[in-house]
Amino acid sequence: MDEFFLKAAFRLRERWSTLICRPFRVALWSMQGMKIGAGSAFTSLHVTWPHQVSLGRGCRIEHGVYFHYDGIYSPGPCIVIGDDCFIGSGSEFNISKRIVVGNECLIASGCRFVDHNHGMEMGTLIGKQEGRADVIVIEDDVWIGANAVILEGVTIGTGAVVGAGAVVTHSVPAYAIVGGVPAKFIRSR
Repeated sequence: MDEFFLKAAFRLRERWSTLICRPFRVALWSMQGMKIGAGSAFTSLHVTWPHQVSLGRGCRIEHGVYFHYDGIYSPGPCIVIGDDCFIGSGSEFNISKRIVVGNECLIASGCRFVDHNHGMEMGTLIGKQEGRADVIVIEDDVWIGANAVILEGVTIGTGAVVGAGAVVTHSVPAYAIVGGVPAKFIRSR
């Protein structure tokens, strides 16, 4: 009998956040302009401009994910996550232009998406130079391994796999497997 109560207590503790707290979290973020699809679940998020974030249906987002729109107020959303995506803990979306993540994508813990960079011209301080920025596109059914970094202007094709710790500086074709620093083609799926 004790085993039954232990299992029940575990399940209740495990589901508490989703069953009881989720509606309040969704209401709070929605009032601030975030678009949240039905069935999406998350615990603690860090968001600079909530109206810049759009989550699709059925997304699962672990704790500590940071949605950072890098700029002053402007109409949104610029961070668009498709349906049925998973985003692991500690991932960061540092966006000044736009990122679009397709449907059914798996993004492991600690991934970074940065769509802008600093200028490096000689004769002017780096921090004073205008940087470049370009849209990041992650197509459907993509798996991005832990601690990968995706930089400006990159498109990751449908069904592609990015290895853990990779730094992706160039676009990845559909169904390719890439890895390394900088990321290089390994093979096709």
